[in-house]
Amino acid sequence: MRTSSPTLVDVHAHFVTERYVSAARAAGHHQPDGMPGWPGWDVSDHLALMDEGRIGTSMLSVSSPGTHFGDDRAARDLSREVNEFAAELVRRHPGRFGHFANLPMPDVDGSLREIDYALDVLGSDGVAVETNAHGHYLGDSRFEPVWAELDRRNAVVFVHHPTSPPCHEAVSLDRPRPMLEFLFDSARTVSDLVFAGVLVRHPNIEWVFTHGGGALPLVADRMELFRGLLSDHSTGTPPVPDQLRRLWFDMAGNPFPHQIPALTAATGTDRLLYGSDYCWTPAAATARQIASLDTAEQPGDDTWRSVTTRNAHRLFAQTASNRWKNSR
Repeated sequence: MRTSSPTLVDVHAHFVTERYVSAARAAGHHQPDGMPGWPGWDVSDHLALMDEGRIGTSMLSVSSPGTHFGDDRAARDLSREVNEFAAELVRRHPGRFGHFANLPMPDVDGSLREIDYALDVLGSDGVAVETNAHGHYLGDSRFEPVWAELDRRNAVVFVHHPTSPPCHEAVSLDRPRPMLEFLFDSARTVSDLVFAGVLVRHPNIEWVFTHGGGALPLVADRMELFRGLLSDHSTGTPPVPDQLRRLWFDMAGNPFPHQIPALTAATGTDRLLYGSDYCWTPAAATARQIASLDTAEQPGDDTWRSVTTRNAHRLFAQTASNRWKNSR
């Protein structure tokens, strides 16, 4: 590791609370997304991991399965609870944490209320949504009021949650959905945003997608081929590769030696971000991922730490950068 390289900004970090896990289990999520169980999380352990890996700031959010378990009122209450919990962590640990507010999608009215509260009262750094909300993908016209409001605010939208797709029982082969389905669901929801015209209609939203965009770099050219075949999309919209180059991507998962080179060949490095996926990725695996970042072939005369940290400060210039003294 080059000692002159900066500490990282981790845009993809998670937490859980006892109340949140209890609510999820009550809704039937005992093995969320096919995983063996729920991870534990403690702020002291998280800070120790950050110090060990030289992570200056971590952006917190609740991961899949999100905060909506079928009842709009309960989802609004749970979203508010976890958002206030995270905002309090940001206040108690200046510079170490930021926060993406979870929205109770697909409840549009509840999501609009939570956007106002999170961004105006809590000072959240953006919002977090899943790749689909109970089977409704992000290009669905029902979500247009949400995107219009976030576009008006020039907001950052963290599309964590790759999440389990509809009918996952038929395609996941009884294996954890994060292994394959999350990677395809990211590509699926980006394609929906592209072909529904959301990215063009709302150019002020800063979209962040996880795990290097999943399968997206491998299917982008195919999406462009079909854009040309679909008469209602062949004129008046930018080519798919141009639209994708306006998105941000984190490198959570297994970034090297293959995934990040494939992504940057398609989209470049100026919108690449670091992400750990802790606490769903255990501490030991997170340490190995950071080591792979530091020991991989570096981008020219630069480092992956420098590139991703510089990009993060640019992305959050309007919200958090002035608070991240430890990340400079």
